[in-house]
Amino acid sequence: MNLKQLLLLLSFFIYISANAQLSQLQSQKIDSLFAAWIEEGHPGGAIGIMRKGEIVYSKAFGLASLEYGVPNATETIFNTGSVSKQFTAMGIVLLHQRGLLSVDDDIRKYLPDMPDFGHKITIRHMLHHTSGMRSLHAMLALAGWREDDSRTNEDLYRFMLKQKDLNFVPGEEYLYCNTGYMLMVNIIENITKEKFPQWMNANIFEPLGMANTYVEDRYDRIVPNNATSYYQEKDGFYRAVEYWGYVGSGNMHSTTKDLLTWLHNFNEPKPGWEAAFEMLKTTDKLNDGSDNNYAFGVNVGEFNGYDKVSHGGAIGGFRANVSVYPEEELGIAILTNFSSSNAGRIERNIANILLVDKSPETDEIASPNSKTEPELDEDVSKINLQDYTGKFYSPELESTMDIYLEDNQLMIHHARHGDFPINLVKKDQLEIPGFATLDVVRNKKKKITGVNISNGRARNVWFEKQ
Repeated sequence: MNLKQLLLLLSFFIYISANAQLSQLQSQKIDSLFAAWIEEGHPGGAIGIMRKGEIVYSKAFGLASLEYGVPNATETIFNTGSVSKQFTAMGIVLLHQRGLLSVDDDIRKYLPDMPDFGHKITIRHMLHHTSGMRSLHAMLALAGWREDDSRTNEDLYRFMLKQKDLNFVPGEEYLYCNTGYMLMVNIIENITKEKFPQWMNANIFEPLGMANTYVEDRYDRIVPNNATSYYQEKDGFYRAVEYWGYVGSGNMHSTTKDLLTWLHNFNEPKPGWEAAFEMLKTTDKLNDGSDNNYAFGVNVGEFNGYDKVSHGGAIGGFRANVSVYPEEELGIAILTNFSSSNAGRIERNIANILLVDKSPETDEIASPNSKTEPELDEDVSKINLQDYTGKFYSPELESTMDIYLEDNQLMIHHARHGDFPINLVKKDQLEIPGFATLDVVRNKKKKITGVNISNGRARNVWFEKQ
C-alpha cells in the first residue's frame, strides 16, 4: 500500500468515526435529561448509545444502593423486565432453525397436558401475544395473590392446567400476555432437556459476547454488581423486592453494554445470525387482516419517520427500554432502578435529540369537546341488590369471593384482598372500581348461577354461586 492509499484509508476511518460521534451539544442535551438523578439520595440508572457499531455515549447516574450510598456505574447489572421477551423469542427461533420445532406447531405437541380449548394455539400465537390465553398476573390477582407474593413458572403451569376458556379465539386480537412467554420456557426445556437459564447462556449470551447477561430464576440469589430497585412515592423512595421469580417473560439481568451488543445485530448481525435476527422482526396479520406490530418479542414500528425496533420492561422498581433504528444504525439502551424513571420517555427524548424529525406533517382536526352520558337500560335504583349476594367459587383459580350487602352498598370480600365496594353499572353488570368487572349469569328461571369476572388480561373467569 503506497502513502496515498494509506492516507485515503486513514481519512475514511476518521470520517466514519466522526460521523458516529455525538456532538458536544447533543451530549449536553442528553446529560440534562438526568439532572434530577444526581441529587443526593436519588437512584438512577445507566444509559448507553451505539452508532454505526461504536458506543458513543455510556454514562451512569444516581445510586445503585440508597442504603449504602453505592453509585450506579456503566457496568452495573439491572433486571431488564420484559426486555427479556426478545431473548426467549430468539431461543424459539434457534430451535425452529435447527428443525427441532416449528413456530406454527400446536403448543400441545410439546405441552401435551395443556387443556384443549377447542382452538389450535400455536407457538407463533404466543410470540405475537395473540394466543388468547389469560395472563399470569391478572389470573393470580383474581385468585387472591398479592403483588408481593412470589410467583414462578410452576405456579403458572399449575393454574393453566385448570383453565377452561380463552380470552378470545387465537389470532383474533392482540393482548399482551406474559403466559405465552413463560410457557415457551417449558417448550425449550422439554425439547433441549436442559434448564432454561443454562441453555440461554450457552446458546445465546455466550455466542453473542454478552458476558454480563443471565436469566435469573431465583430472585433471592446474591449476584455481585446488581443494582437495588426502588419505588418512588410522595414522601420518598422505598426498596422494592422482585418477588416474581418466573423466567421467559422477564427476569433477565444485563448491562447497557451487553444490550447494545445485542441491538447491533439488528443492524449488522454476527455471521451466522442474519436469518435469526431477521426472523425476530416477523409480523403477522390478525384473523381479520388487520395489522399487529408486535413481532417475536419486539415491537416493530416507527418514530419520527424512522423504522424502529423496541421493547420496554418493568419489574419491581426496575424500568428498562431498548431500541434500535436500523437505517441510522442507532441503538439506545436504558436501564434504571426506580419506578418513576419513565425509561420509555427518556428513549424518545434521546431519539428526538439525535434524529431529525422527518415524519410528514398532518393537519390536526379538533374533536368536539362534548361528553355523552351512557344511557342505562333501566333505573338501577329499582334493582334488588340483595339478589346479587352470596358465595362464589372459581374451580379454575381455586378461589372464593363473598358478595354481601352493607348499608345498601354491595361489597365483595376475599380472604387475602379484604373488602371492597361494588358498583352496579346496570342490571346484572357490576364493577369493582379499578380492578374488575362482573357479568352476572342466570339460568332459565332467572336465578343467578354465577358471575364471569374480567380483570384486564384475564376475561370471563367463571365463579359459580355456591
